[in-house]
Parts: sequence; C-alpha cells; structure tokens
Amino acid sequence: MSALNVSRRAPLRRKFHTLDVFTDTPFSGNPLAVVLDCEGLSEARMQAVAREFNLSETVFVLEPHDPVNTARLRIFTPTAELPFAGHPTIGTAALIGELRAPEMLAGQGVGIAIEEQVGVISCTVRRGQGGVVQASFDLPRLPEFLGEGPAADALAAALGLESSDIGFDAHRPGLWSAGNPFTFVPVASLEAIGRVRPDAGLFASTLAGPRPAALLYTKETAREGSHIHARMFAPGLGIIEDPATGSAAAAFAGVAALFEQPEDGDHLLVIEQGFEMGRPSEIHLRLQIEGGALVGASVGGAVVRVSEGMIEA
Repeated sequence: MSALNVSRRAPLRRKFHTLDVFTDTPFSGNPLAVVLDCEGLSEARMQAVAREFNLSETVFVLEPHDPVNTARLRIFTPTAELPFAGHPTIGTAALIGELRAPEMLAGQGVGIAIEEQVGVISCTVRRGQGGVVQASFDLPRLPEFLGEGPAADALAAALGLESSDIGFDAHRPGLWSAGNPFTFVPVASLEAIGRVRPDAGLFASTLAGPRPAALLYTKETAREGSHIHARMFAPGLGIIEDPATGSAAAAFAGVAALFEQPEDGDHLLVIEQGFEMGRPSEIHLRLQIEGGALVGASVGGAVVRVSEGMIEA
C-alpha cells in the first residue's frame, strides 16, 4: 500500500542538479544528484526518487531547523537513508556556494553550515586554480574505534583474496565510524586490491552490522602524489562499489592516527579511489595531531557540475 500511495501522490516539479565529486574532470569522481526545494516531500517519496536516480547517494535540500544554518540535508542511497555522508556533503556545499554566492568563491571562500542527522557540519567552499570549485568540511565528530575486524582468513574468503593479502606494517582490520561505520581492511599491495571480488553472502555474514560496508586500502598507489589507494563496498546499501567515499575517509583519520602515529602538526593524506571503476577520484584528508592524539580532521575535494533539470516528485 505504501508504494501505491507514493505513486498516487500529486507530484510537484522540483529542480535538481547532478555533480561529480572529488574530481575536477566531468564523468569521473563520484556522481551525485541534489534535489532542491524539497519541503513537503515525504520520506517514501525521497527514497523512490533516490531509486530512480540510482546513484550511490541522492541529496534532498530542505530549510534548516535553526535559521542560523544554511540548509538541512537528507541523504539516501538507492535502498536506505544515511545519517551522514561525505561526497553528498561536499557536493551540496559546493552547489549551494555556486548558486547563492558565486562572486565570493574567488576570495577567502564561503562558509556554509549544513544540518545532517549526525549534527551541524561546517563547510568551506572556494574557487581554486582553473576556476574549479573546491569544498571541504570539518568532521562533525572524531572517529571512534568500534572493535577489531574479522580474522584475516574470513575476510580474505569474503573478498576473494588470500589470507596473506590482508594487512601490512602494523595495520590490522578494524571497525571505525565518524558517523557511518566501516570495516577497514588493509591490503598488502595494489595488485591484490585489484583482485578483490566480494562474495555477497560471505560479505554479509562476515562483516559487522545489518548493512555492512568495507573500505579496503593499501599504501601502493596508481598516481604519484597519492598516499592511499582505496576501494569501498556496501552491497547492503545498494552500493556494489563506490567511486569515492568521504565518510569512510573521515573515519580513516582514526586509522591513520592509530597505525601511522604522525608527529604533532597538520598532515595531508591524498586518498585515490574509483580507479577500478573507471571513475578516478581524489579525496584530501587533513589530520590535526596534538600531544600524539588526533584532535581534528577535515575532508575535501573538487566538484564539477554536470547537468540540471526538473523532476516530478
């Protein structure tokens, strides 16, 4: 009956944009749909629209609960709503900056406060070299370690790897969250991470959570200047593989601080992702270390607009 009610509701025409996030090149990075002016749109209708776009995430922009903030977002995968996600935050902040204050982007940038279920997220948008829009956000909460990951042999079976492919240096699998939980799996080489072929049944039964997600990473990279090569899988969320995952990068700040033990100061990690999908992406993760501990972090990247139109929803 709920599907019948959704289909019978009189639709309104609403503006949407699609963007590619964590890239300065159209048709690469992670695609995103942003639907504007979504007041009165039901949760069921939002989920139906997200299924129609069939991207890893679709964003619905609403008036903020607190008028001091810029906007409120609801974020949906094709199958579920998320309390927080990185590339929707980056992409929507960039779009809002371009639509509302384009003349200010070339200066010091525009500050944007976005309400998500995880809290209020502070974003900065500016126009970089070549006119490409760059956006970043400060982590709304520091990464939290939720527990050790599965054994190497179980993970290897779930991912189509050998047990010897799991782990490098001091890195070991673990569950972390900065808003969304991910199992982080260190992989020994770029060659090994390219061989990953998840087994859907074993993936669901081996990893933690009702809709488990895993970020696999290695220090061997495809591009000079990158520090980490990553792949992310979340089939329970309708995401077979994701080209760039900002919320996983946010949680990776905890992984990097724990295993790499960087000295006090500010550090930049460039995470490349999406290469195996033909959608290369570049995520900038900045860590702030004080007294040997992670005290702050931000996630950023470039955004390009690809299309715009109207959708009846």
